[in-house]
Amino acid sequence: QVQLVESGGGLVQAGGSLRLSCGASGSIFSIDAMGWDRQVPGKKRELVATITSGGSTNYADSVKGRFTISRDNAKNTVYLQMNSLKHEDTAVYYCNAALRAYRDSLSEAYWGQGTQVTVSS
Repeated sequence: QVQLVESGGGLVQAGGSLRLSCGASGSIFSIDAMGWDRQVPGKKRELVATITSGGSTNYADSVKGRFTISRDNAKNTVYLQMNSLKHEDTAVYYCNAALRAYRDSLSEAYWGQGTQVTVSS
């Protein structure tokens, strides 16, 4: 059983910063990519940022230059540092990971339950 647990969401004023964390636990042999998605009610979930096991990153155009994704492979944890937050960043943020539970298993995707980020204008 694999669990992803997010923390760090909350309410912040526009221009402020938040740091999200997500730890993976359970039966884990290796973790490939990790990342963050976000979703506003009534809208499609969108990719925010991803990071590979080697540290290569990818960002949505809307967050480039403001958000930074990082990971601690020893702790199976991914972070999202969010600076210069805007009202339109308000959403539920979901952590995700592509991982192998066992040596011979296929890589599967897992998601956390989400953490609310609200940016007041």
